Amino acid sequence: MAPDSEPEAELRDTPLDIPPEMALDQAATADRFLIMGAHANLWFEGRSDVLIISFDNLATIDEGWPRLPWLTRRLDPLGHSILGVQSHAKDWFRNATAPALLRGLEERGFFRQFRRIVMTGASMGGFAALNFAPLIPEARVLAFSPQSTMNKIIAPFEERFPFAVRKSNWEGMPFLDAAAAMPYIRKAVILFDPMVPQDRAHAARLAGPNVQLVRLPHCTHEAIRVVLKSGAMPSLIDALVTDDAVGLPFWKQFRERHTVPKWQRALLANAANRGRPRLVVKAATAMLDAGKDLPEGDMAFARRARRAAVTEGKAG
Repeated sequence: MAPDSEPEAELRDTPLDIPPEMALDQAATADRFLIMGAHANLWFEGRSDVLIISFDNLATIDEGWPRLPWLTRRLDPLGHSILGVQSHAKDWFRNATAPALLRGLEERGFFRQFRRIVMTGASMGGFAALNFAPLIPEARVLAFSPQSTMNKIIAPFEERFPFAVRKSNWEGMPFLDAAAAMPYIRKAVILFDPMVPQDRAHAARLAGPNVQLVRLPHCTHEAIRVVLKSGAMPSLIDALVTDDAVGLPFWKQFRERHTVPKWQRALLANAANRGRPRLVVKAATAMLDAGKDLPEGDMAFARRARRAAVTEGKAG
């Protein structure tokens, strides 16, 4: 259930050009820098007057250190500056270091050089992007399947990631509940699968007049993977760089989700769980026809789903 870090994973064995390590005062005017903190790091690559601030998720932390800021390889073709906020642990950035470093850069005027700032993350990273956005005036947020909090009293519906939650601190302010930050964010776009009960419940807690909720059925909690595999990530970034809403360009690119195995598997599973074997047979047949030139093993899941649905249909 960890979001996609595939672009960086593909290049793990490639030597990284790590920026020079600096303190806040020096970094505030540098073209690139690395700030190493007690519980989190900041990695900055200056390229343009648009800044994308990306936050780690559970999967990226598994890559160890050093690692590129999340989504670096996906964002490279866009030419934007990137600031990676990198946690040392699977703690949802519930540490003092990350917000202190961001606040320190803000106090030193670092963010004033950019005409547009977009903060983004998935799951744990989405929580952090929303939570810390008020620290950076005028920042927009693009969050994928974010949690609003992992506090059991505030969000009793959330029972996922038990080990990581037990290992992190979910008591006390500040930054306990991203829902409290929402009124202070210029614009937030939250993408989630409404068929995932926990993600739907978190999105409801985060809704507001400055929030666009984008529902992505059959994308699972790992909706970011489907967006990336469909090639629709650039249009999402462009939407928040040039405007404050996600619209038609994204949906046109996102049509390619029909070719993404994760989306296909989820569609078949959801139809089967709802007791619709005819829909499973129809959808699986269409997937097999579209993927007839693929290696046989690639579409084995569709064949299995169709066989099971045919058997169920006969039994019914």
